[in-house]
Amino acid sequence: MEDILNMDIEKTGIENTKVEKEYTADEIQVLEGLEAVRKRPGMYIGSTGPRGLHHLVYEIVDNAIDEALAGYCSKIEVTILPGDIIRVRDNGRGIPVGINAKTGLSAVTVVFTVLHAGGKFGGGSYKVSGGLHGVGASVVNALSEWLEVRVCNGENEYFQRFERGHEMCPLKKGEATTKTGTEVIFKADAEIFQETTEYEFKVLETRLREQAFLNGGIHIELTDERNPDEIKVKNFKYEGGIKSYVEYLNKKKAVEPIHEDIIYFATSNAEDTASVEVAMQYNDSYNELILSFANNIHTTDGGTHEDGFKRGLTRVMNEYARKFNKLKESDQNLSGEDIREGLTAVISVKVKEAQFEGQTKAKLGNTEVRSLIEKMLNEKVMIFLEENPKIAKAIFEKAIASAKAREAARKARDSVRRKSALEGAKLPGKLADCQSKDMTETEIYIVEGDSAGGSAKGGRDRRYQAILPLWGKMLNVEKARAESIYGNDKLNPVITALGCGIGEECDLSKLRYGKVIIMADADVDGQHIRTLLLTFFYRYMRPLIEEGHVYIAQPPLYRITKGKEHKYAYSDMERDQILATIDGKTDVQRYKGLGEMDSDQLWETTMNPETRTMLRIELNDIVEADETFSILMGDKVEPRREFIETNAKFVQNLDV
Repeated sequence: MEDILNMDIEKTGIENTKVEKEYTADEIQVLEGLEAVRKRPGMYIGSTGPRGLHHLVYEIVDNAIDEALAGYCSKIEVTILPGDIIRVRDNGRGIPVGINAKTGLSAVTVVFTVLHAGGKFGGGSYKVSGGLHGVGASVVNALSEWLEVRVCNGENEYFQRFERGHEMCPLKKGEATTKTGTEVIFKADAEIFQETTEYEFKVLETRLREQAFLNGGIHIELTDERNPDEIKVKNFKYEGGIKSYVEYLNKKKAVEPIHEDIIYFATSNAEDTASVEVAMQYNDSYNELILSFANNIHTTDGGTHEDGFKRGLTRVMNEYARKFNKLKESDQNLSGEDIREGLTAVISVKVKEAQFEGQTKAKLGNTEVRSLIEKMLNEKVMIFLEENPKIAKAIFEKAIASAKAREAARKARDSVRRKSALEGAKLPGKLADCQSKDMTETEIYIVEGDSAGGSAKGGRDRRYQAILPLWGKMLNVEKARAESIYGNDKLNPVITALGCGIGEECDLSKLRYGKVIIMADADVDGQHIRTLLLTFFYRYMRPLIEEGHVYIAQPPLYRITKGKEHKYAYSDMERDQILATIDGKTDVQRYKGLGEMDSDQLWETTMNPETRTMLRIELNDIVEADETFSILMGDKVEPRREFIETNAKFVQNLDV
């Protein structure tokens, strides 16, 4: 058992063996010039919002990680300096400083000014690389107001400065030094990142922790020096690699593992051009969390490695169940959803010639990886289960319970469908539908309470706005399986109205409304209803959130009246700002609920597309989202208390 759980990495070809081929200036290969990056930055970093801003840091860090994978870097330091300037420093070999034969420029200049230039195309300088496309450094340079690079090659220090992608001086030779490594300092260009150039410490912390898990033994340090009175420092170093990652994820989610040891497998192909690591552990929740990575890049859209994992695990689990009579001869095979209930897994592959979809690398396309991971699971999972019957028993008891619950959910769903057909009404009775059938313009307001629902129905534009009133607290799906949802008098109207199904049947092509807007009171009960609905959407209709269909309405808190004129305030601060501009007596009305607003007021403040404010729910970090829903809506009290105590200082407009 110990040999399987802690497979020797050295035997798998995953170890960071040093690349012996010389790393010289001529290894920097030029594919094409650097143009259009500033005109179309979204093509290279995904967006010019906060996500793209942080992506700049990731690109430079990825280059340092590549040095670590090649066996030459053990520590990476990332610092947020005052003014939101980023410094990334590593102790690798340093970018080559010689003259590149093809361009006549120094290799450093080529790396930072020529798109698709790097040491990662010929296969000699780097064994595997996350920065495969070679655009990282040059794109960061192009999108920075200024960038400075310092390189130490063990003999001398070299320096060069760029502004908006253009070199301001040639590479300068500095003092002698025995140190090696690269330091990049840059300031994101506000002309490009017009929304914000301010970095979020927590976002960078999450990404860098992830990289430390994926590269066991590498030391990554994150420092925030923007506030000299409160300097933040985080250090990440995990000798256990992705096994430590799975342990961390389950601990953060506040779930109880059903077996103590992390299950770990690793292998590589005969050519040593692709290698796979898998770490997994089952817990007592009803939810799965699978994170997949290729060359240290989080493949949020999955790909061949994730497909191979799911297919291989489903096949071998059913083979074991048949072989050892966990399933009767008349029983159907367990589905992949049954087998993965309560599973936390991390899949990490390293591929010499990785094929990603686009520069943001959201999906892996290498077909050889699918067969490699399937073959590994077929061989090693069976051996593991045979050698660990207690763990096998716990896993299959959970999977079989899930299968029974799935069958109960199917019967409940069919019953609801038959009932709807017999009653001759496919849509909920309380739904006030809209006239348009064009999903690009339709929207549905899910409204708390019949009173507010009445006001919303009276104030809406019936051409494209539908209203679905809900009443009372709904089911907390974090503590329930799917069979409890069908027929539930609070959730079933939502499922029926949206029309796209739930769980594995969720199909957005059948969605009836382009915007799903939650509109609840601004008090504690309203917050609870919003959280319950968001939990439901996240656990059973996640594509709704992933594709940006879910919104939170923002009704005003105050109505400020002077004479016949009135203004609305959406926070205490905005109320005070408005009052400061008004002379004389005013009447300030505090709305305790949506029901206090008449139809005209609700339309004017919350439903009119020309004047309303809404929050769109986005899924930026699946790990944090999964953790938050598990803590807030799960059974464990202590983690929830700790979460509330930690975040209480950030609460605004608390209405108790």
